[in-house]
Amino acid sequence: MELFSVFPFFLITVLGISRGNEIKPTKTKESAVDGSEVTLSCSYSSAVTLFWYRQFPGSAPQFLVFTIHGSKDARQSDVDPRFTAKPNGEKDNHVDLLLSRAAVSDSALYYCAMEPTVTGNMRTLYKNQTRTV
Repeated sequence: MELFSVFPFFLITVLGISRGNEIKPTKTKESAVDGSEVTLSCSYSSAVTLFWYRQFPGSAPQFLVFTIHGSKDARQSDVDPRFTAKPNGEKDNHVDLLLSRAAVSDSALYYCAMEPTVTGNMRTLYKNQTRTV
């Protein structure tokens, strides 16, 4: 019998600052089996470009990949080719981040954002949201 570890993925969103745009995760926590594929999803009110970031404890957010609203094509990350941003074809205004071959070392905070928001001033750009289930 082979044992697989399960590890958490946390998804935190960035609220659009301009024009009242909003972006939010479809789930706030995701778990996966080592080696499996994981899908994280965000819904948004309106956006042109959507960005995905991840953040390990004690580190700054790291850009992973972006996609353009209305695009039918998936975009693979230049940082880690296991990550792909893909418009969700079944739902309007949804974008997925797919991670193939998940590993325990992928446990991190994952951010979806409507703008390229990783700059030097992290306090005003990110708003943590929690939801109790």
